[in-house]
Amino acid sequence: MTIAFSPSETSPAEPESVTAISEPEFWEPSAPEPREATHDAPDVQDAAEDHDPVVVRDAQDFGVYARTGGWAFALKVARSVRPGGQAAEGTARTKVSAKAFAELAGCSPERVMRYYKAWDMAADDGLVPQFEVLVPGEDIELPDADVWLSYYTSRNSASSVRGQAISAAAEAEGIRPTKALEVAENPTALRAAILADPGTAEAARGALLDRMKEDPALQTEMARAIARTDDLKKAVASEAKAADRIGYVRQIVENGQIRTPAGQTVDAPAELRAEAERHLSLLDELDDSEEAGEWAGEAYDTVKGLVAKAVEEDPALRVQERRTKFYNSLQKATKVFEELTLDEVMEEDIYEADMLQRLEALQEAIGTCISALRKATAS
Repeated sequence: MTIAFSPSETSPAEPESVTAISEPEFWEPSAPEPREATHDAPDVQDAAEDHDPVVVRDAQDFGVYARTGGWAFALKVARSVRPGGQAAEGTARTKVSAKAFAELAGCSPERVMRYYKAWDMAADDGLVPQFEVLVPGEDIELPDADVWLSYYTSRNSASSVRGQAISAAAEAEGIRPTKALEVAENPTALRAAILADPGTAEAARGALLDRMKEDPALQTEMARAIARTDDLKKAVASEAKAADRIGYVRQIVENGQIRTPAGQTVDAPAELRAEAERHLSLLDELDDSEEAGEWAGEAYDTVKGLVAKAVEEDPALRVQERRTKFYNSLQKATKVFEELTLDEVMEEDIYEADMLQRLEALQEAIGTCISALRKATAS
């Protein structure tokens, strides 16, 4: 953006109602206060005499803005503007409306009022004088430039419900609201930063995770986006598998029990529990950036092998394990057979010759199984 410190030749003529304003140029900062000469630097006035006056003025204007920032412009608004509805009494008699001031400055009334409101908030905090004591053309000592952004926002969204929420969140994070509002109003720039910079991407990831804890709609949207992207879906499945394996090892350490392949829950041998603790400590020491899948797989396979070994080395447990496994298989087979709907086979005429052959083979297998169990029971 180009800021002109003096009005152009094409600026609109000043209305008669505002001829009393001594400095109608909105963007022209006041001349800097004279500074004392030091032994380390030549006197400013002497230096100015050696250069073109136009260059000198630009340098002086720059110095004012470098020290005060937007306060230099806000002062011009504060001492010259009287918004509609305020009585034109005393020194306010020579002041103009924000609309008239904007016309003279060649900008919008909204922009003028943003400077006006910034000054008003600073005046409430005792940082600058109130409007009523300021006279058009009067110069005062201004706050440092760094303080300006705490009061001024160039964004209309700051006053909206959304803007207020963003501002509150920014203050909670210890940053200036204007920074957060700028990011919120330029999502394309945010996207570019996330794509180009790992640090920004990590910050965005953390923020999204925090937001999703309290935003079910965002959770659903993210889950849907992941489910529709093959690479992400595979990555989630891989991480879920690793988490399940880590959970298997962790529950042995924390509960002191193991779950056998057949589904039994028994106390874990001391050797097995110690090995599970060793693997879990290694997993807990991994950084967030390290891949846990391989470590989780190794821990799971090791612990699972020890569980199988513990089952085989305990005769009573081994028998119970095989009994439980057989009973589980029998339950599954029974459930599957019960779900067969013979009525549909007859009604829809879907019968095939190999169906009968399969059932006859199943009947023979069941008969063999029954005979074996009867012999085992008799013996």
